[in-house]
Formats: sequence, C-alpha cells, structure tokens
Amino acid sequence: MPTRPTTALSSVDAYIAAQPATTRGALERVRRAILGALPGAEEAISYRMPVYKVDGTAVLYFAAWARHYSLYPASDRLVAAFGDDLAGCEISKGTIRFPLAEPVPVKLIGRIARFRAREVAERTRVTPTAARPTRTARRRRTR
Repeated sequence: MPTRPTTALSSVDAYIAAQPATTRGALERVRRAILGALPGAEEAISYRMPVYKVDGTAVLYFAAWARHYSLYPASDRLVAAFGDDLAGCEISKGTIRFPLAEPVPVKLIGRIARFRAREVAERTRVTPTAARPTRTARRRRTR
C-alpha cells in the first residue's frame, strides 16, 4: 500500500512531512543526495511526487511507499550502467525500488541523478526538427 498522500501537495517539504515519521529521515537523505548531485536543480511536485528539474526538464522523481522508496525513471541504459550497484534493489518498468529497511545509498543516488541529467541533456541536444525529416524531404522519399 502506498504512503503517498492522496491530496495535492505544493512542495517537497510538504510531501516529506505527510509521510510516516519512520520514513521521513530516509526521504530527506534521498532529497539531499539528489540536490547535492544536481546543484541548481529545481524542486517541484509533479504526479503527486517530488521531481528534480534541470533547465526546466524533469530529470528524476522519487516517491515513498509502505516498505520502500522509488526513483523514476530508470532507463535500460541506467540499469545496465549501475547493474551491480543495484543488486539489493527491485527493478521493474522504469522504477528502482530501495527497501526502507536498508541504509540510504546516498552516493549511489547521487551518481544516478548525475547519470539521468546526462541522459536528459543528450536527449534534448537533438532538436525535434533536426531529428525528423522536413515535409519536403519526406515527399521526396515517397516519390
């Protein structure tokens, strides 16, 4: 059962405060790890969970659950890059689940945040118009 609040929260502070007392410390450590790895990142709430944005683009989300906290999104490339380091985590459908019963892997979370920032930067460097042929070029191919 999720421990995520069912009402809209306006800040990461409010999100963490709405969690059970036993979970808050872990979430604060996750938050500090992400902010430490992404200086200048913007903190916000999106999809009812904390998100960290760089240059207005979402880089990493986290959420609290009854027995774990999760980081989103976890691309196949990210999971492959951190494979051995994620051995104690459950990974599925773009999600990395860290057990609340274990110490927060602050350095690993920081490395994941930096990796995600690089992934996002690489993706945004390719502009939509450069990635897609122009209408004229598409017509030429069909003739």
